[in-house]
Amino acid sequence: MFETTHFGIEVEFTGITRQEAAEALAAVVNGAIHSYGRQRVATTDGRVWKVVDDCSVTALRKNGRRTVSASSDYRCELVSPILTYQKDIDTVQAIIRKLRKEGAFAPATAGIHIHLDGAPHTPRSIRNFINIIASKNDLLYKALQIRADRMNYCKKMDEYLVRRMNVVKPTTLEQISEIWYAGYNESRSNHYHHSRYHFLNLHSFFQGTHTVELRGFNSELHAGKVRSYIVLALALNNQALSQRNASCRKVQEENEKFAMRTYLNRIGFIGDEFKSCRDHLCQHLDGNGAWRFGAINGRSVRTIRTEESDDA
Repeated sequence: MFETTHFGIEVEFTGITRQEAAEALAAVVNGAIHSYGRQRVATTDGRVWKVVDDCSVTALRKNGRRTVSASSDYRCELVSPILTYQKDIDTVQAIIRKLRKEGAFAPATAGIHIHLDGAPHTPRSIRNFINIIASKNDLLYKALQIRADRMNYCKKMDEYLVRRMNVVKPTTLEQISEIWYAGYNESRSNHYHHSRYHFLNLHSFFQGTHTVELRGFNSELHAGKVRSYIVLALALNNQALSQRNASCRKVQEENEKFAMRTYLNRIGFIGDEFKSCRDHLCQHLDGNGAWRFGAINGRSVRTIRTEESDDA
């Protein structure tokens, strides 16, 4: 499964200064703060957490019950070292809780980015990933409540790219990259290349870090929701790697909540451990999670209609 997959997370927030955030972070991980233009917290296992300036974050602070503008010191982004769910999820949640306790909060335009280890990926699995995200575009965007003012930074999967990917059926990563960058006039080496601003970002995979990035998460300082985002990213990645083929076809979703619940179960959200994750990811969807066609007094609507038809 995905419990040992390497990943990293970036969480944008404001409400406290980067120095205050670093002190809160150090208290949780029992690390030492080193400042070299950015706040770095080194732990005894040799890993380094960072709190960096992010100019896309709106700097705010609380003044009593009011939220007011603040200096650039309040523009914060938490950057993790390489993590695994198995060893580090409790630490991540403890950090999120500590930041929130110290007064941090997420402004409306802030986001969470999750970087997944790209080393195991092949041309087949990358095509799968593109098709998986394309087929679930609408469901994911509603489930995650991606705000309109963030859409420029995490666009839905480009339909032309998806069509080309499934017509050409590229067999090499170079062929996939040619399709990915088609239509852009800027240099591929540009770190802030415009192709990166999608729910699924492969620019980082093809350039530099060799990671697959998922950008479709509003920033949160609710530890349970952050955990659900991490598990979703890891499960989507695992599906892309393990499935032989994935279709880009959007299935009929007359009952969104049921469609999401059954999909989550299929990709690994099974049992009590992931119950709260399932709840968070289904919270904003319409429909009935237990019955595909809804229920009346605990009975399936389809069953009731069938019985009524038989009695007619």
